[in-house]
Amino acid sequence: MKRKFFKSIVFAIGAFGFCANTTLAADKWVSLFNGESLDGWTVKFSGYEPGINYKDTFRAKDGVLSANYDQYDKFNQEWGHIFYTDQKFSNYIIRLEYRFVGEQVANAPQWAIRNNGIMLHCQSPQSMGLVHGWPQSIEAQLLGGLSDGKERPTGNLCTPGLHVIIDGELEKTHCINSSSKTYHGDQWVTAEVEVRGDKIIRHRINGELVMEYTKPQVDADDPEHPPRVFKTGMPVTEGYIALQAESHNTEFRNIMLLNLDEK
Repeated sequence: MKRKFFKSIVFAIGAFGFCANTTLAADKWVSLFNGESLDGWTVKFSGYEPGINYKDTFRAKDGVLSANYDQYDKFNQEWGHIFYTDQKFSNYIIRLEYRFVGEQVANAPQWAIRNNGIMLHCQSPQSMGLVHGWPQSIEAQLLGGLSDGKERPTGNLCTPGLHVIIDGELEKTHCINSSSKTYHGDQWVTAEVEVRGDKIIRHRINGELVMEYTKPQVDADDPEHPPRVFKTGMPVTEGYIALQAESHNTEFRNIMLLNLDEK
């Protein structure tokens, strides 16, 4: 998702929480991706009905789920998302590895270079408008460094159509930087998000806690999100999981989920 402006947040919290999460019910982790097909996932591109995989953008091969732009001459705001639609989730931990490869497609906005995201508590693809930007959701934004000498943290927070609470305050900025380091090149990076309904959500990058917030809730007045029937302030406690296609080739692997509602 496009970022407007940011507020840096640094959390002085140790790694104990991460260690506890990763060892919790180790045998209960399940893969959301079979490594060979897009079974269980539904694509939605702006301008197209759900299920139409525009220009074969999303692909599955050799254990990798990827967003690809080799069949595009140029980008015309065909914002894409692929939703895991077998079920909604409320309390869970999702973990995956991602990397950016190759060059961005021509005619795409500069902010979208090496930019993708894990969308959480998503609306369904069927409920989105034909032409759209991003689903109403929480986004754990994934960014790659641009090798320009500037910091570009990953594991950030974007909130299309939502607000959250940070440090006890309602945060109306729709994109906020995390405290992560910058990851350059085509290296694999591990992203993990712990989601506990609307109580607390934590982002971790390569095992380090980089973002924490609470109480996701509807922002019906978000100018970059289509109006919804929900009222501002309504709690958002569950939804679908999605990955993005925002104009830069991206690969995902080891997409694992621990459902905290299952005993």
